[in-house]
Amino acid sequence: MFKFDNGKAEKEAGAMMENTFPIYKVDAIVQFFRTEVLTGQEAKHFAKSDVTPNPKADVIQRLYMRILQLVYRFRPECHYLAPLSENLQYPMLHEWSTPVLSLYVCMCQFLPVCHVYDFSLNDLLNPKPKRTITILSGIQNFLHFRKQRLEIIAGHQQAFRADMDKLQYCTKGIKEAEKKIEKLMTIPPEQQAEAKELAAALTEVKNATMQETQEVNALNEQVAECKREIAERSQKLSQRKLDVATHKDEIAKLKSQIVESPEELKNEMEKMKESIKNIKISKELADETLVELQIKVQCASQGEAEIQVILKQLHDLQASMCKTNQQKEEVQNLVALYESLQKELKGLSNEEGQLKRGLAMKQDKQSKQQIRHQKKKELKDQHVQNILGQYDKVHEKREEIVDRIKTITRETTQFKAKMQKLRDTCNQNSEKAQAIYDRLLTTLEQYHKRLENLVMEGSADIMKMKTNF
Repeated sequence: MFKFDNGKAEKEAGAMMENTFPIYKVDAIVQFFRTEVLTGQEAKHFAKSDVTPNPKADVIQRLYMRILQLVYRFRPECHYLAPLSENLQYPMLHEWSTPVLSLYVCMCQFLPVCHVYDFSLNDLLNPKPKRTITILSGIQNFLHFRKQRLEIIAGHQQAFRADMDKLQYCTKGIKEAEKKIEKLMTIPPEQQAEAKELAAALTEVKNATMQETQEVNALNEQVAECKREIAERSQKLSQRKLDVATHKDEIAKLKSQIVESPEELKNEMEKMKESIKNIKISKELADETLVELQIKVQCASQGEAEIQVILKQLHDLQASMCKTNQQKEEVQNLVALYESLQKELKGLSNEEGQLKRGLAMKQDKQSKQQIRHQKKKELKDQHVQNILGQYDKVHEKREEIVDRIKTITRETTQFKAKMQKLRDTCNQNSEKAQAIYDRLLTTLEQYHKRLENLVMEGSADIMKMKTNF
């Protein structure tokens, strides 16, 4: 039914020797396929005699089917299933050829991955020892490579899962830290009005200080311009002095050399006097401007000192406002306690008045009924004694209330100290939380960069594996 060219097969086998993978020994090939591919009775019955010297076609075909099952999850039963028409003559012949042709097609698609490019039907129906050894060694090399890459991918997956767990833990910690920061940063409604008032006062103070600083800067600029003018004028004066000195030297030299007429000397002397007067006038004007500028500089320095004093006073006012607000809260609490204690004292005084009235009424009744009811005196005396005991208890309660007031005042002082300590600790905790938040942000950015690098490396490895497959 099938015809094969043996010469062509030998040429293909010769070409197979020029391959890029090592050719393993038969014992190593048998041991590998027993342990890695075959299972159960197939692994026990697979031996060296199935490959050399005369390979068995059935065993090798079954081995190829198991390799395809391992690599592509393609079961051996699927090779025996083929869509055939209903009105087909001699279906037995087609049933015999379908698994072989299906296996041949699958192996032609799989073996180029193993760098075996000249697979033919003769290798399935009439296998030869050298050719089967080369094919199996190529498959073995590919399965070794596949196993290593699967281990590497499993390691990358475990690392990625661990990184994802760390990321989830970090995100949870960040969310908790953000919630804590929100709690610490939110101002309670009781203090919002005071905070708004303080903010408004601060804005007013800042605006005033900005205006004053602008004025001071303008004054400083004017002072700098005046200093520049003074420096320029002083340079001009020094140059003029040098010119005068040089002119004097030249005049002395000329006098020694030339005898001039007295009229020319007088004219020159008058010109020199006028120039000297002009220089003196300019010098006086420069001195006046210097004095004015010095006065302006002193005024500016005084203004700066006054501004600093005002800023200190504003800071003191802020501190005093905070203290007064705290004291107001404490005073309100104490007033509430004092009112409750006064209510209790009023209730006790009313009870005392009622008891006194009852005693007076009972004493009147006793004085009227002494003659008639002498036998009931003892009972009434006992009742009076009980009332007196209650009166003593009321006095004891009053003393206890006074002691309570004293303890409450002590507790208020201790509570003030504790509140101050708690505020200090809250400020410290807020600073620590801000530092931890900044560290977490930096670590998250680094972690995201590492994750991106890992994902890029994993995608590059997967692309390489795809290209290899």
